[in-house]
Amino acid sequence: MKRELGIGRCGLACCLCSKNTYCTGCDSGECPGKEWCENRKCSIEKGVAHCYTCEEECKKGLLGKIKPYAFNLFIKRYGEEQLLDCLEANEKAGVVYHREGVNGDYDDFEEIEKLIAFIQTGRQL
Repeated sequence: MKRELGIGRCGLACCLCSKNTYCTGCDSGECPGKEWCENRKCSIEKGVAHCYTCEEECKKGLLGKIKPYAFNLFIKRYGEEQLLDCLEANEKAGVVYHREGVNGDYDDFEEIEKLIAFIQTGRQL
């Protein structure tokens, strides 16, 4: 885990991304998705560092997917450091962020609250 990369503007875990060997995050200007990422563009236009700091209830762009949406909701409830702590502990316990392509253990959910519980515990309840 490259904790220093933290959480992307959209809520995805740049710190665990399989592309982080060459990507240095949303704000570096090196992000491979910088031209098309709706969440990056929107947050820059609004002057906010992350979608989770925005007051609007939104499912724009990547927030239409359960993982980044749940990560944002988790941060709103518990803070970014708590999310990073949980992701790090889960990785050490064998939870996989990206298994094939961009899908991993955090993508196996249909209910947000179940995913949030998984983030906290590292196991499905």
